[in-house]
Amino acid sequence: MNANDKIQAFVINQAMNYITGNPQKNLPKLLNWVENFWGEAFSDKAVLFHEILDDPDNIWNQFIFSLWEDIDNDVLKTAFNNFVINGSIIGDRKQEAYRKELGCNIPWAILLDPTSACNLKCTGCWAAEYKKSDSLDIKTLNRIIQEGKELGIYMYIYSGGEPLIRKKDLMKLARKHNDCMFLAFTNGTLVDDDLAAQMAEAGNFALALSVEGFESETDMRRGNGTYQQVIEAMDILHKYGVPFGFSTCYHSKNVDSVGSDQYIDYMIEKGCIFGWYFTYMPLGKDAQLDLIATPEQRKYMYHRVREFRNNKPIFLMDFWNDGEFSGGCIAGGRKYLHINANGDVEPCAFIHYSNVNIKEVSLLEALQSPLFMQYRRNQPFNDNLLRPCPLLDNPHKLREMVHLSGAHSTQPIDREDVDELTGRTMQVAQKWGKVADQLWQEDHFPSGVSIPKEVLQAAHVASSPVNS
Repeated sequence: MNANDKIQAFVINQAMNYITGNPQKNLPKLLNWVENFWGEAFSDKAVLFHEILDDPDNIWNQFIFSLWEDIDNDVLKTAFNNFVINGSIIGDRKQEAYRKELGCNIPWAILLDPTSACNLKCTGCWAAEYKKSDSLDIKTLNRIIQEGKELGIYMYIYSGGEPLIRKKDLMKLARKHNDCMFLAFTNGTLVDDDLAAQMAEAGNFALALSVEGFESETDMRRGNGTYQQVIEAMDILHKYGVPFGFSTCYHSKNVDSVGSDQYIDYMIEKGCIFGWYFTYMPLGKDAQLDLIATPEQRKYMYHRVREFRNNKPIFLMDFWNDGEFSGGCIAGGRKYLHINANGDVEPCAFIHYSNVNIKEVSLLEALQSPLFMQYRRNQPFNDNLLRPCPLLDNPHKLREMVHLSGAHSTQPIDREDVDELTGRTMQVAQKWGKVADQLWQEDHFPSGVSIPKEVLQAAHVASSPVNS
């Protein structure tokens, strides 16, 4: 950390301490001070912040101040320091410098599978194609994080399998790397008071709980009783002031539920501060094509998420439909990459092809591997950023990159040929393309959206396609 970074970190930390004393009173005061200090350079942003902070009925006013009500103050300060200062200010500068110096992608976040084992067997799970005995030992996980920090990466996300099977090791890593922010995508069934207390003490660990609507929709794919366990996990986390949100896979059979006001209202009521939507991907021998969302359903979710942003105090993202904010596909190390429990370094949680294994190469060598360099050369994969994905939206691109790079399938149970996989999504991509092109011609930044485009763009670098 250089001198300027230290000064900036000190100022922001002092500001956080000041706000925490009385958020309702001190946050507007701090805004006035920043506005006077920066003058015209901050004037446009100041107008937006005043609209939010001066209006108690503004949903983002409600969202901001709810953070101090729902999250433990010490946790909030630690998370803010690691996520904003380290992850988004200091880290961003280092990442950009290394991108220019090394000529390869440097991600904002790394998605890791500590284990491929899981205590559930969900219908259509993309992780089901991995061996259940695979795992990354704590020494390897620690090395990845250490090498990542050297490149300016301070955000680490866990998926699986069920990552909380390894919760003892994950908490040990969170405490050791207390300058990083950690998030686990979990089915929620292993959350208990002991874990929540440890998370509150560490302050740098959050959870995204997988839920797919209300009880019937969730239990349909995840098994009877799962929904109630997730709701109980939310209650436990809320009690300890630990930040959490929901992760929802929308598909052909649950769109009406997860796209309803009642669903979002209930997630807010339970204490969720964020929500990530993903869509079903037809991976592996057990892929159920009838679960793929139709173009009309994907369009429906496109509009519903944007409507929720206008009137619901929760931060929502849609991994596929928000390509306009993230600049297209964020995988391949552009903003994130995936390392599975066997150590295979993959561009994305849904792209099960690789040239290298992290047990044999450094993180930097993995980022410079042939498939990752293909991603760098080809992103974005479509001028229409509502068609971001090289598998679901542009399958010819994935097929081409895998062949040119000589990447191999990382699915030991089903060595899925890329031609066969992309053949399943070709028609889906063509149908969505017609709808997406119509949407792209429309005003895809709807009038009246309170949250600025810049904020969404920044937030979406954290978006990762996982749904444990």
